[in-house]
Amino acid sequence: MTLLDISSFTLDLPTGKRLLDDITIKVAAGETVGLVGESGSGKSLTARSVLGLLPDRAEVDGSVRIAGQEVLGASKSELLGIRRTRASMIFQDPRAGINPMRTIGDHMTESLRLCMGVPAAKAREQAIELLRAVRLPRPEDHMSQHPHEFSGGMLQRVMIASALTSSPELLICDEPTTALDVTTQAEIIQVLQEQREARQMGMLFITHDLHLAASICDRVYVMSAGQVEEEGTARRIFLSPSTDYTKKLIAATPSIDVSPEEAAELAAARAAGGIAPADALAVNPDAKPMVFVKELSKTYHPRGRESVKAVIGADLVIPRGGSLGVVGESGSGKSTLARMIVGLEQPDAGEILIAGASRVAPPKNRAERIARARSVQMVFQDPYLSLDPRIAAGRTVEDALRLHTKLDRDGARRRAIEMLEAVGLQEEHAQALPRTLSGGQRQRVALARAIAVEPDLLVMDEATSALDVSVQAQVLDLIDRVREERGPTILFISHDLGVVRRVCDETVVMRRGEIVEAGETESLLANPQHEYTRTLIDSVPKPAWVA
Repeated sequence: MTLLDISSFTLDLPTGKRLLDDITIKVAAGETVGLVGESGSGKSLTARSVLGLLPDRAEVDGSVRIAGQEVLGASKSELLGIRRTRASMIFQDPRAGINPMRTIGDHMTESLRLCMGVPAAKAREQAIELLRAVRLPRPEDHMSQHPHEFSGGMLQRVMIASALTSSPELLICDEPTTALDVTTQAEIIQVLQEQREARQMGMLFITHDLHLAASICDRVYVMSAGQVEEEGTARRIFLSPSTDYTKKLIAATPSIDVSPEEAAELAAARAAGGIAPADALAVNPDAKPMVFVKELSKTYHPRGRESVKAVIGADLVIPRGGSLGVVGESGSGKSTLARMIVGLEQPDAGEILIAGASRVAPPKNRAERIARARSVQMVFQDPYLSLDPRIAAGRTVEDALRLHTKLDRDGARRRAIEMLEAVGLQEEHAQALPRTLSGGQRQRVALARAIAVEPDLLVMDEATSALDVSVQAQVLDLIDRVREERGPTILFISHDLGVVRRVCDETVVMRRGEIVEAGETESLLANPQHEYTRTLIDSVPKPAWVA
């Protein structure tokens, strides 16, 4: 049975601009259909249209039906009925969809009590069962907790459970695992698959991760510029794409795959002692590397709770001009380690040397603080949060240059435009505010600001995880060019092992604050020695026909 039937759907803004053009998509009961494409291709707009969430005064044509019921032109009460009983949606950021002031129990039982008339006690029982169904460890205890007490993966499970309270026939998933590490993503995907099979739901799954689409979807639609480029079974799309656009997306997707020949060579090198598994990066500072870290530790002491050992005795080294990847699950200590190296956190113990200078003690004065900031620059995961929304892109780079160099205003302005052009932007982007730029463009501005002052060390904390594959490929190419032209040392934190393989010469694996394995990246991925490293690699999505 066709559960979702989108036929010749067109959407225009009042200005006449066409956002969706002749979209036709079908989803059957018990089927998972993927919607893939770049940012701005119309994926999320198509998905929101299924629930009647249209732009103000949008002009639509065609048909959108759920189980035979027309959505376009439906009254407010009819739309509420569709959203309450027929279709639910899981969004990318779970924290944006839940009130931080209310408990998980309030969030889970609200629709059961107010929309379905379920008594409070019965609603609580149903909510606990749903939380147990998505495999949260302590459902009864979680009911009294608040969102800030949950990790991203746990909160996404809450949102999945919440979406299932109405027993929907159709579940729409809009990038539900984008910001999650690979092991948490694997758990969330397994939960979704279990619930789909148990309830015979249809799923419309939106993602820019083509590996993930290949692992979970029965059929796939590829979108570009508001149109469907091609559609077919997941196997056919990924093994025999018919359009240049789809071929470009697949080619831009980083992979961790290593050929059998490469794996055999690396295994032999390790067996011969050529590659050390756990202490490969613990070298003597006399070698004068750019970054030297020895026995670094950090423990947090939250009020009323047990202490958390975020980093335990970390040793690592990055040679001048080298690149080191740091991988691990959320909570493994990756970002805390990076923040201590940058100087945003003070370690409890250990040694940090950057370009031969100690960075453990806080800076003594403003001049020393500015000198350290120039030496080490950081690019964060969300560029929108790291850019001042009131300041144009050119001014953002210009201010950094005025602070860290001797350039006057005119010189800094010219240099800022040169840096924006160096990262693939145009002169007109210098006047653009962050909100008018795409995610990839904002990340380029953040990167231009960081490299403009020519730092010794560039720290990138999940700087490409929220980008679609083609924009991510452009940013990674840009990083390669920056390394060739300017030679910065790079500390690269990511949960995407394919990206780490693409960027990093060496990699360390962190778990619960400890470095459990370290070595040359290709070797580590091809022949992991630690069980946890093998778990991370096994959690990377693989095509269903391969798995």
